[in-house]
Amino acid sequence: MRMNEISFGEARPVDGYGPGFFRVGGEVFEGPVLCLPGGVRAWGGLEDAGALVALAGALDVLLIGTGADMAPLPADLRRVLEAADLPLEPMGSPSAARTYNVLLAEGRRVGAALLPV
Repeated sequence: MRMNEISFGEARPVDGYGPGFFRVGGEVFEGPVLCLPGGVRAWGGLEDAGALVALAGALDVLLIGTGADMAPLPADLRRVLEAADLPLEPMGSPSAARTYNVLLAEGRRVGAALLPV
C-alpha cells in the first residue's frame, strides 16, 4: 500500500476541539470559528450572517457546524444565506470539522463555520 502525506497548502486543518474551543493548524481558538482556505478567524456565531454572506461565490460549499449535534439553522439565517446563493451544509461541528479537512485535502474551495461543542 502506498501512503501519501496530505498537503493542505496554505490552508490549516482542524486538529481538534473540546468544550468551547477548536485547535486549527496547531493554534487554539476560543468560541465560534470560521475556517477558510485563506485563513482562520473568530466568528460571531449564527447571528453573524454578514461574515458568511461575504463568502458567496468564493466557496464550493460552506459547512456550518451547529455544535455537538446537528440542529436546524434559524430560518432567518437560512433565508439570507440561500438568497446569497451560498451552498450550505449544516451538520454537527465534529462532523463539519472532519468533512472540512477531507475537502481541503481534495483541494476543494470549502469553508467551515463552527460553533463550539
